[in-house]
Amino acid sequence: MQKLIRELYHHHDSRRGVENTLDWFISEVYELHLAVKNKANIGDEMADVLAWLLSLANLLNINLEEEFIRRYGGRCPKCMSIPCNCDYREKPNKNVKLFKIQ
Repeated sequence: MQKLIRELYHHHDSRRGVENTLDWFISEVYELHLAVKNKANIGDEMADVLAWLLSLANLLNINLEEEFIRRYGGRCPKCMSIPCNCDYREKPNKNVKLFKIQ
């Protein structure tokens, strides 16, 4: 997937740069948020989020598949178990600031 996104869009992404591509990615995450709330076009929005994440990874020279395998490698990265045995958390960490795009 990452190679395909590079072939399709790297000429645009490299002109746009990391910060503007990150802004696009964040806007797509917000569109996914709206799609889930409205129960419409969820698959399309998920695909868009993934595509923009892959574009960002390409710009930062990060092989996302390798990073995913390194991080998760078939187990939870915190408790090292399958399935995860960490305490259940309903919401994100309170130290993480969530924001809304206007």
